[in-house]
Amino acid sequence: MSGPRRAVVFDADETLVDLRPAVTGALAAVLEEMRRWTPAAAEVSLADLEADWGAVFGALSAAPVQEIRRAALARSLARAGLDAHLDEFAALFFARRFALTRPFPDALPALAALRPRHLLGFATNGNSRAERCGLAGEFTFELYAHENGLPKKPAPEFYAAVVAAAGIAAEHVVYVGDSPEHDVVAAQRAGLRAVWLNRGRLPRPPGLTPDAEVSTLAELPDVLGRLEPATA
Repeated sequence: MSGPRRAVVFDADETLVDLRPAVTGALAAVLEEMRRWTPAAAEVSLADLEADWGAVFGALSAAPVQEIRRAALARSLARAGLDAHLDEFAALFFARRFALTRPFPDALPALAALRPRHLLGFATNGNSRAERCGLAGEFTFELYAHENGLPKKPAPEFYAAVVAAAGIAAEHVVYVGDSPEHDVVAAQRAGLRAVWLNRGRLPRPPGLTPDAEVSTLAELPDVLGRLEPATA
């Protein structure tokens, strides 16, 4: 088999991208600006802003992530009578969110170790674009849900697009991610192999059978070596 022996395709947020500090920092900037605009925001807390995401996510889970974030921000701004200024605050949020977004420390070394033998891809539901998250130029292909009609995970069409972009058979594509449902179960259902990144070393959910489980991306080269097809 010429070229890369398999494709290794990565989820973004909480897999390669350390999203939580960036989001927390962006929300803190929004809250600080809200308090500059009106005394009514003194009663609003960072916990309120964080909770507003969860309050809207369920009803909008199939929507683009940017739309969900704007809806959450609208809910937060309404707490202080600032909902008419959504565009200004959304611009502030996204500017800070991307300015603060970084890869996990294990991400770039793992990609460098894998690149000589594997084709590398990036495929995400979120809006963590590789070039805005310290990952520019790391991948052969990048796929983003809601671009060119691509539905979000766990839709099978998402994984069909991953396989098409990789240009090899599904069984030679490994998807790596932190979500048991989206990154393991859905990927396997579509014929891919799946590695569960379990950074917190959480108990494995009942019925979850990833092809491999790692707690850090540094383990990937060895794990993928053990997953090599006998006929490759």
